[in-house]
Amino acid sequence: MIGRIVGVLVEKSPPELLVDVAGIGYEVTASMSTIYELPPIGQQVTLHTHFQVKEDAQSLYGFVTKDERALFRILIKVNGVGPKMALAILSSMSPSELIEAVQESQITSLTKIPGVGKKTAERLVVELRDKLGAAAKQDLFTTKAVVQQVTTDPRQEAESALVALGYKPQEAARVIAKLPKDDSDSESLIKAALKSTLR
Repeated sequence: MIGRIVGVLVEKSPPELLVDVAGIGYEVTASMSTIYELPPIGQQVTLHTHFQVKEDAQSLYGFVTKDERALFRILIKVNGVGPKMALAILSSMSPSELIEAVQESQITSLTKIPGVGKKTAERLVVELRDKLGAAAKQDLFTTKAVVQQVTTDPRQEAESALVALGYKPQEAARVIAKLPKDDSDSESLIKAALKSTLR
């Protein structure tokens, strides 16, 4: 998985960026919040990234802070919210503003975001509260508490790795689902999955 890239900013065409890393140009999609924080063209940038693999595309999303990436990962798990809407939300609100809007059920504030209607705003409040976890609630939804809640799901990581290796998404999900639900890390799960397909 690609978790971070460090390179020279070559192009900036919001929401798309092109970052040269040792001669390889990475196309990265970013929120306006991240783009506002970037240095001029030709300068070095460090982006925390989220790599998404789908049957018909591979996409790389970049963020200046880990906090923003953490919230992006939470947002795309909300029913009906894809990467495009998640970026629109993060472009319209800072992580702390979004957390506050969820905490205080600010439906009106959320509906001001392009593409977010009342039903989606209500769903965001309900599902985000659930996904942020008890620790974040106790800590008044601070950004730090939210980030601490976002841990990589080894099974999801293993599934993405299988897709990257050439398995179809449905096949990868089926293989991982058959494995024991224990505390195995992603590397162990990938090995077990590959072994099971060879039987």
